Amino acid sequence: MGKADLHIHTSSSDGMFSGAELLEYVESQTDLDVIAVTEHDDVAGAMQVRERWAKGSHRFQVVTGVEVTTIEGHLLALFIEDPVPSLRPLRETIDAVKRQGGICIVPHPFTWLARGISDRHIRHAKDGLDGIEVMNSTPAGRRGRTGARRLAAELGLAEAGGSDAHFLGAVGTGYTHFPGSTPTELRNAIALLQTRGVSGRHPSLTDLGLGTVVRQTYRGITSTPRALGWGPTAWSFVRRIVAVR
Repeated sequence: MGKADLHIHTSSSDGMFSGAELLEYVESQTDLDVIAVTEHDDVAGAMQVRERWAKGSHRFQVVTGVEVTTIEGHLLALFIEDPVPSLRPLRETIDAVKRQGGICIVPHPFTWLARGISDRHIRHAKDGLDGIEVMNSTPAGRRGRTGARRLAAELGLAEAGGSDAHFLGAVGTGYTHFPGSTPTELRNAIALLQTRGVSGRHPSLTDLGLGTVVRQTYRGITSTPRALGWGPTAWSFVRRIVAVR
């Protein structure tokens, strides 16, 4: 059985570590077989990490992805090479991912703390989704775990797990268990509903240090506006409120 952390952010977005630090940490401090780099609204960060990975010798593999901000909430797009438009309706975003052969996973569902997609909108888009993140080791991601697992089973969607790491020590604390060890085997396992989301202990405030957490929180709050503009981001919240209703 392999382990894949499908939800990681580096300093290219709002994470607190570089791509080089990520690769070294995964190699020396984890037993992960696959990692997915999923910066907010920009696939370039993942491509840069994969390029650096390709120049070295590593026992694990890298999947490129992005955490796209849709009107209804965040969506993980994995196995993609090209940018995906942000601040668009969920179904439109799913279609854009599928056109380039990617897969779609709902991260941290239900929570407003991290723009999670609601139960209603997951059901509405279920035909285009491949999985639901039932295990996310962050404080925000832990909300709604039981409901997420139940909904994945009800809708026939694969279980996924990810650390949603913004701190190096969090990488690998959430992962997807799957038969095999390669990205191709991971993708097949997702399609066959053979995956299981697993979550461990996220580093505590004491572990990380208050100053580091404050800096990351600021980076997180401003990541989408920095990438997409303050005006469009603010308007997307208005559109989301209308969509949720």
